[in-house]
Amino acid sequence: MPPKFKRHLNDDEVTGSVKSERRNLLEEDSDEEEDFFLRGPSGPRFGPRNDKIRHVQNQVDEVIDVMQENITKVIERGERLDDLQDKSESLSDNATAFSNRAKQLRRQMWWRGCKMKAIIALVAVVLLLVIIVPIVLKYHT
Repeated sequence: MPPKFKRHLNDDEVTGSVKSERRNLLEEDSDEEEDFFLRGPSGPRFGPRNDKIRHVQNQVDEVIDVMQENITKVIERGERLDDLQDKSESLSDNATAFSNRAKQLRRQMWWRGCKMKAIIALVAVVLLLVIIVPIVLKYHT
């Protein structure tokens, strides 16, 4: 037997009937915890104590509701943050692609400008040659 039960029983009660053991365990030296667990709650079911319990229970229920709302809001906030992170990554990728395309387009336009300048210079040289060569040949002969 556990020590708690042995301290209530005498040696002659251990060999006695089960009813005497039960009577000794339930009736002798029983504190409130044992009474509550063996016999159930005691005391008035209605009255100021019960109102206090109800009031505390209502406060606990309110706190539970607030915490559930807070948890829901935190979850929704996390989802919004995930969406925002996805959008920012997409925007970053688009910005990188735009920057690369802008650099490539700038190079193309620079080459076009160089080609155009080269063509204009070539045309000017050819025109000068067309004008100067006959004059030089006319004065040279």
